[in-house]
Amino acid sequence: MNHFDIAVIGGGPAGAATAIQAARGGASVAIFERASSGRDKVCGDGLTPRAIGALQKLQINFEGVHKIDGLRMIAGKARRELEWPSGGNFPPFGAVWTRRELDAHLLETASKAGAEIFYNSKVLPVFKEKRVIGVSSGVDTWTADLVVAASGAPGEVARMLGTERKAGEPYGVAIRTYVESPRHADRYLEASLAMRDGNGTPIPGYGWMFPTGNGTVNLGVGALSTMKGFKKLNLNTLCDLYRDLIADEWEVGPYLEKPRAWRLPMTSQKRHGPGWAAVGDAAGLINPMNGEGIDYSLESGMLVSDLFLEDPETAPERYDEIIGDRFDGFLRTGRRFSFLIGHPLILRSGLRVAVANELMANITLQVMGNLVDNSTSGAAGKVLRFADTALGLAEPVLKRTRANK
Repeated sequence: MNHFDIAVIGGGPAGAATAIQAARGGASVAIFERASSGRDKVCGDGLTPRAIGALQKLQINFEGVHKIDGLRMIAGKARRELEWPSGGNFPPFGAVWTRRELDAHLLETASKAGAEIFYNSKVLPVFKEKRVIGVSSGVDTWTADLVVAASGAPGEVARMLGTERKAGEPYGVAIRTYVESPRHADRYLEASLAMRDGNGTPIPGYGWMFPTGNGTVNLGVGALSTMKGFKKLNLNTLCDLYRDLIADEWEVGPYLEKPRAWRLPMTSQKRHGPGWAAVGDAAGLINPMNGEGIDYSLESGMLVSDLFLEDPETAPERYDEIIGDRFDGFLRTGRRFSFLIGHPLILRSGLRVAVANELMANITLQVMGNLVDNSTSGAAGKVLRFADTALGLAEPVLKRTRANK
């Protein structure tokens, strides 16, 4: 076929979810994945209850996947272990599923649903009179009624569509590897919130231990670009410092592979245009307060497909409006908050409250689990809406006094 209803650029969770939902709805779909089948993707591998809920909607089989009951938060001597809440909009459990296995499973599901997958295919959008009409590999061209960018934030696709991150806004960086540990089957994600760099500067971010259940643990550290001394931050050193910090308690062995780093975009200049829409990381849908985006990738992919099946012509614009209503306020609050905690004194004070105070610890749990958005009710919703208003008023000052200056 040289024409598809939907052409998806990228075979990660966002692209696969788009294809699964659309193909099951009767659309002809192609995924163009630049890597080979079975490729690995550097990631923390943690799935929040929100991500589990999205995967359940996609009817994904969780057999053999390591389930997670909750989150263990550590800040200095303060330690709190909380289970994921039950009775809400999302399942009361998360999981750790390596991206190699998760992505392969999702792509296999997309293929079974009827999507055609082109591996080792680097494609770019094709324009006609400012409208995207398909994709091209330089040798072959495929036309499509809708092109979905699921290729992440950086790169040529982002430059061509204008989906690159907004300059001056926060972004994250992270690094991860795997280690062997007798605690590989632990049922809690662990987040060490009081991290410091090699100079002793507090880091707005956290170190994590995400047990896979298969003999290994995903060990990693993430940091926000708003911290003091960010440009001099050495992620390999930070990873080593964190390993040394948890080595005795987790009885970890040596790194099983060289630590790999990546960037976490938290904004996008555009999410849609004539004939195209961006989903997941390509749309800047990453929680600034935990660096998580798989759940948003799955949700945004399913949403754009549902809207396309209803009305292909209006789908991109309607998609952008719904995503904005659902997530923009919460993600904006997170970005503003990242400017605040970039200051070491504010960060240290905030961590004591976030872990030691039971109410704030439960709100932190919901934020870290991506269980909140613009529509969240209860204490967490009220606190976040108040924070958005207060931080909005303070934003000009926060940006002028940002710690990384």
